[in-house]
Amino acid sequence: MNAELTVLAATAATLGVVHTLLGPDHYVPFVAMAKAGRWSWRKTAWVTALCGVGHVGSSVLLGYAGILGWTALARIGWFESVRGDLAGWALIAFGLAYTLWGVRRAWRNAPHTHAHVHADGTMHDHRHAHDPSHGHPHAQPGKVVTPWLLFLIFVLGPCEPLIPLLMYPAAAGGAGDVAVVTLVFTVATIGTMLAVVGAGIAGLSFLPSKGLERYTHALAGFAVLLCGVSVQVLGL
Repeated sequence: MNAELTVLAATAATLGVVHTLLGPDHYVPFVAMAKAGRWSWRKTAWVTALCGVGHVGSSVLLGYAGILGWTALARIGWFESVRGDLAGWALIAFGLAYTLWGVRRAWRNAPHTHAHVHADGTMHDHRHAHDPSHGHPHAQPGKVVTPWLLFLIFVLGPCEPLIPLLMYPAAAGGAGDVAVVTLVFTVATIGTMLAVVGAGIAGLSFLPSKGLERYTHALAGFAVLLCGVSVQVLGL
């Protein structure tokens, strides 16, 4: 590995870690949805990694299109900006919809009292809640729909530093250099996503949650909504 490629690979690793840490959209949705949907770590890691591949891969394809001369860098930059706006608004829409669904679910599962009359004439009250997770096996958003919605949102979301700061400079050294830089950036990005998501889930396990079970989905949706707002409005 020559000196130029070594510098680019080190830069790719650094940018992969830093741009992931600075973007809450890279980990907050997975922590929130895993907690609300009671996902296993295996499922959480799979969904996180899949979305990471879609996130980086879409920009990689655009970068190669530019390197091969199929489109100009300026046009790629414009398209990346449009994709970023679409992804931000999609995350906001998803968070809002999930919040409303979670609020409705919590309201329907509010504890209430039934009077039970026995054969001997005695009567007592029975307080309980109808938890949708313990009844008929209706499909829930956190089981099937959510992972694929997240994947589509992440495919829309661009990796801003990848094309202009890494792929184009590496192209001067040939296709092999571009492949190395792209691979390093991808591994750093997805590895950081997995590490932060794992740390976030572990941290949540220490927080008191008694009495909040009904509102888990609503809180998860609100967290994603805030994440989308921070990305779209604050530019994080």
